[in-house]
Amino acid sequence: MGILSKLKDVWSVFKNRDPTIEYRDIGMSSSVRSDRLYGYQYGIKNLQTSIYTKIAMDVSYVNIHHVKLDEMGRFKEIIHSPLDECLNLSANIDQTGRYLIQDAVETMLYNGSVALVPVLTNDDIFNTESYDIYNLRVGKILEWYPMHVKLSVYNEDDGKRYDVVVPKNSTCIVENPFYSIMNEPNSTISRLNRKLSLLDAFDEEQSRGKLNLIIQLPFSTRTTLMEQRAQERLESIEKQLVGSRYGIGYIDSSEKVTQLNRSLENNLPEQIKYLTDTFYSQLGITEDILNGRADEIMMLNYYTRVVEPIISAFTNEMKRKFLTKTARSQHQSIEFFRDPFKLVTVDKIASISDTMKRNEIMTSNEIRQIIGFKPTGDSKDDKLVNPNISQPKETETVNENIRTVDLNNKEQNQNGDKINGNNI
Repeated sequence: MGILSKLKDVWSVFKNRDPTIEYRDIGMSSSVRSDRLYGYQYGIKNLQTSIYTKIAMDVSYVNIHHVKLDEMGRFKEIIHSPLDECLNLSANIDQTGRYLIQDAVETMLYNGSVALVPVLTNDDIFNTESYDIYNLRVGKILEWYPMHVKLSVYNEDDGKRYDVVVPKNSTCIVENPFYSIMNEPNSTISRLNRKLSLLDAFDEEQSRGKLNLIIQLPFSTRTTLMEQRAQERLESIEKQLVGSRYGIGYIDSSEKVTQLNRSLENNLPEQIKYLTDTFYSQLGITEDILNGRADEIMMLNYYTRVVEPIISAFTNEMKRKFLTKTARSQHQSIEFFRDPFKLVTVDKIASISDTMKRNEIMTSNEIRQIIGFKPTGDSKDDKLVNPNISQPKETETVNENIRTVDLNNKEQNQNGDKINGNNI
C-alpha cells in the first residue's frame, strides 16, 4: 500500500490528459525549430558547412565567465550573476549557454556579423545601461543605423520571429574577424562556391541518362520536308527506347549510329583544388584538423589563429556592452578559459601532472578533476606544495624531535654521573 500511495502523488504529463485539448491554444507549431536561422545554412552544400560547424563547436568548448579580477588584472573569482548563468547554464528556454555560442558563431561566419540580444532584463535597455540579463538570443542583423540596429529575433512566447530595433550600446554586435576571407563578395569562399556550383551543374547535366547519339539517315536533310521527315524518324526511335521494357530499339540497315561517349574537358577540378588550398591557408586550418589526425603543433596553431580571435571578439564585445563603467572599475570582466588538457593523451597526463605539482602550479585535487576522479577529503591535496621537498612544518617537527632526544640523553648522562659519584 505504501508504493501505491506514492504513485498516486506522482504527477505525470500523461495523467488525466484531456483528449479533446486544442493544441493551438499553447502556441503555433512547426516541424522544425522556429528559433533556428535555417535560411543562412540552406544553400550550396560543400566544405563550407563542415568547416563552419567545426569552428563553431571548437569555440563553444571554451568556457566564458563573468569574473572578478585583482589589482593586477589577474583572475580572482567567478561572479555568479544572471549573465554568467546565461553563458554557462541556460541562455533561454531553447538553448544552453554553450549552444548559444555555437549558434552565434555559425550565424556570424555565414552572415559576416551577429548580435547577442538581451531579450529579458530587469530594466529597459533603451533608458539605462545598468541591468541584469536573464535571457539571451541570437539575432540576425538586417539593417544598420547610426545608433541602432534592426534585428530578426525569435520570440519564445508565441514562437514567431520579429524585426526589432535595439540600441547598439546595449546589444553585443560581433563582426567576423575573417570577413574578407569568408563574406566579401569576391572572397575566396565566394569564388569557391561559384566554381562548385558550376561543377554541380555540369555533373547533373552528365547524369541525366542521355545517350548522346548521332544517327545518320539514308537521305539528305537540306530541305524542310526532309528535315521534318528526319525529325519524325528521331521521335520514332525515342518512342521505341522509352516504351521498351529493356530499352531496345531498331533502325534500318542503311542507317548508321555514332555514339559520343567522350566527356567534355574542363579545368574546374583543378581550380576548385587551388581555391580550397588557398582558403585553408588563409584561414589557418588543414585537412588533418577537420578529420581529427592533426598533431599538437597543428592544433595549437589552429586554436591560436582561428579559435582565439573569434572567442576574443565575443568576450571583448560582451565586456564593452554588457558591463558598465562602474562594473569595470570594480575589476569585473568577461573572460574565456580554455582547457589545455583536452588535447593531451592519457600517457602524457602523468608526466604533466608531476611537472605541475613539482612547480606548484596545480594541486592534487585539481589534477584529479581533470582526469575525472573525485577530489580527496585531505586538506593537503588542496595546497600548492612540492611533494618531493619536505615542508617547513615537517622540518621544524623533525628538529624539535631531535632536540627532545638530545635533552633526554643529556639528562640520562647527568643522572648516570651522579649515581657513579655516589658510588665512589
